[in-house]
This record gives sequence, structure tokens and C-alpha cells, in this order.
Amino acid sequence: MAHPLIFLVACLVLIPAGTAHNLESDEEGHVSLLLSSKGVDFAKDVLINKAVSTIIPLQLPDIEKSVKIPLIGKVRMILSNITIFSVNVSSSYVENGNPGLVLVASGATASLSMKWAYSYSTWLIVISDSGDASVQVKGMEVGLTVAFKEQGGTLELSLLDCGCHVQDITIKLNGGASWLYQGIVDAFQGSIGSAVENAISKKIKEEIVKLDSLLQSLPKQIPIDHVAALNTTFVDSPALSNSFIELEISGLFTATGDLAVPRNYDKGKKSSLFYNCPAKMIGISLHEDVFNTAGLVYLNAGCMYWTIDNSWDHSFLNTAAWKDIYPQLYLQYPNHDMSLNISATSSPEVKIAKNGINVTIYLDVTVSVVDDGKVIPVACISLDINASCSPQVLWNKIAGTLKLKSFTMSLKWSKIGNVHMDLLKPVILALLETVFIPYVNLHLMRGFPLPLIHGFSLQNPEIHYTESKIVTCSNLLYT
Repeated sequence: MAHPLIFLVACLVLIPAGTAHNLESDEEGHVSLLLSSKGVDFAKDVLINKAVSTIIPLQLPDIEKSVKIPLIGKVRMILSNITIFSVNVSSSYVENGNPGLVLVASGATASLSMKWAYSYSTWLIVISDSGDASVQVKGMEVGLTVAFKEQGGTLELSLLDCGCHVQDITIKLNGGASWLYQGIVDAFQGSIGSAVENAISKKIKEEIVKLDSLLQSLPKQIPIDHVAALNTTFVDSPALSNSFIELEISGLFTATGDLAVPRNYDKGKKSSLFYNCPAKMIGISLHEDVFNTAGLVYLNAGCMYWTIDNSWDHSFLNTAAWKDIYPQLYLQYPNHDMSLNISATSSPEVKIAKNGINVTIYLDVTVSVVDDGKVIPVACISLDINASCSPQVLWNKIAGTLKLKSFTMSLKWSKIGNVHMDLLKPVILALLETVFIPYVNLHLMRGFPLPLIHGFSLQNPEIHYTESKIVTCSNLLYT
């Protein structure tokens, strides 16, 4: 049950021991998660509910005492099978403990069940009895102070303080004499309260140890496919301000199984804290370098290469369609099938500004003719494509679509005469609009995952643009 708590605890406790505001580091993340005050309240409430479901039912140790009862004498009493089976929290809050972060649940009540037994001796016989009882704990307050620290790309969680205080206890016996009730109340009220306080404090300490272990075992990569992965190592200890909590991870694309980020992207861009989302619970900021490293990884893996041949059933893939565009080609290879090999010459350049996302793509289109089953390259056209990108959030993934804005082209080389570039332009335009852009969008709409723990989803996300970043502002839903 502890695993779903990791994200929530991370959201609530994103402050290292001994630090309060505006952390600085030589390296900064390219993906930032920001939890607003609204998000902190949501995380706190879910955390408490999940914590309660984790610790109950909670077994307490047996309690045994010898009590002197007026007119009866010395009575040996035992309470066993003491179990907390429900806890309800009426109010809670989170505050900066400096150091650490304090989470307090107050006005809580707890319901317990237990078995009772007693025995005492007279000069003739031994008298004993047993039964069950219910206990209601009121005015319970539970508090803990915790801290996070980045260590080697992971987060270490430490418990700085923990405590539980019980204000009032009501005991209801099923059966037994009236003297027994008063005897149990007098003898065990304080002991039951102490047992509840100690058991809850001990359980919290055990769960924090488990959470620390789980946090450190979180994967440092999120696989995208067999080629690429998202580097999810933490680059700094979390930071806390008066209005939000921020966590930074590397967020850059790498080759699968390789944590090394591409060259020239090993340092984050120093900038002010990103667009705040006061009306939403969480903001997820993605620097343009995240998308630029994605292109570089796929380029290096040889994935940015496409071949268009007659299997695409396009009329311009025959030299007859190029009779006026490329006269020497038609004269030498009349009515021959053709193929176009499209390859990226460098990784796409993504630029994010306040008015949107611009993408520049550099391609070489190699024109080939098919003669007696052989594919013969005859010319190469260089393209510089300018497109806009419209991002969207789909099922906790960031996806998008490209729209062609403009392009320029030039003849890189030709083996058999000149190419009339002005006549070729409509063909290239058709190629880009009907083949290349739709093909790229098909892959872009698959998206890549945003850094959310399983079980959480974004609700009513909105995308905003800032200089060099896009920010997804959203509420959270936990299922």
C-alpha cells in the first residue's frame, strides 16, 4: 500500500533539511514539477487517507495489571487483542518546520476493539470472567516532520520528528459488573492512550523507512520505446516557497539504457521559476531542450530516414510526371518508377516562445530512378522546413501535431542535368503536406509520458507558453 504514497510525500516534503527558500545549483532540471497551494492541500488529504488505510487494522500489545478493588481485593486484569480498526481525521495542515516540513493531523478519532479478562482469589475459590469491549479515542493529534535531500540523482527521505497525543478515551464494556467497569477505566485508560500513541508513532517510522527505500529505488529512466528513454534523475534537492513547492529532474532524452545526456545539453538553462498555476493543482514545465534531445537521440539511432516508393501509390513517382521538371531524367529513363529517400541532415530545432512553438527541420530528399530492379540516385534536394507545433495532453502524455508554415529548397547535386526548381516546388509541397507531415504527426500523437506516478492522472489540463518552455497546468485525479 505504500507505493502510491511516494508521489504525495514527494509533493508535500520537497524541502531538504536545513533549507527553506531559493535553492541554487550548478545544474538545473529541464523538467520541473510545481505543486501549488491547492495541489498541496489535495496531496495532503490523499496522503492522510492512504496513510490511514495503510496502518489499519493496527494491533496493539496486550496490557496486564493488578488492581486493588475496594471490598474485593487484588484483581488481575488483562486486555488483549487490542486493535485499531478505524481512524477519522477532521482537520490537518502542512507548514514549514525549518528545517523540514511539518504535517499535522488534529481532531482525529479512533475506534478500537479488545478482549478483557480478570481473575481474583478468595479464601475458598478463584473467580474469573472475560468479555469484549469497544474504545473510542477522541481529540487525537498526529504530527511528523520530514525532509528530502537529493543524493546521486535520487531523493533521500528522513524523519526528523514524529509524535502522537491522545486527549480523551471512552471505554464501553460488554458484560461484567459495575465495579469491573470502573476498575478498567481507572487502571487502563492511561495505558490504552499510551499504547495508541506508541503504536501509531512506531508505524509511521516504519512507513517512512519503506518510503525512503522506495524513493531510492525509483527508476532513473522512463522508457519511451526501444530507442529512447526519458532521464528522470533528480538534479537538486526540492525547493519550497510561500506559494508552491518545486521539484526538478533532468528530463532529457537519452538512448535506452544510457543515462548520459547528449552533448551540449548537460547543463540546464538558468532562468526564473516558471509560470505559476495558482488556479490548478500542479504545473509541469518542459524546457525546449527536452524536445531537442529527443530529435538528436532518434537521429543518432538512424530513425529519421524514410523511403517513398511506388507502394505509396503517388502519381509523381514516375519519370513521366517529371518530364518538365527534370527533362534529362525523363529522356534517359522514360516512364520509369521512382523513389524518394528522405533523411534528416541534423536534428530538428525546437524553439518555444510566448506565442507558440516553432520547429525547423533540415532534410535531404534524394531522387532515385528504378532501372531493371536497381535503384539509381540521380539528384538530391535540400529542404529547410519551418513548421508550428500544437502540443496537447493525452492520457498523461504530452503529444502534438505539426503544421507546415513555409519551406525553402535548393539543388544539392544532380547527375544528369538541371532540375527546374520552380516547377518542382508544387511537387515538394504536395509531398510535405500529404506524406511527410502526416507521417510525422502520426508518431508525435503517440506522445511521451509526463513524470507522474501510476494512479495519478491530469484533469482539465491547460498548456501555456513561456520563453523556452511549455507549462502544463492541471488538476490532479487519484484513482
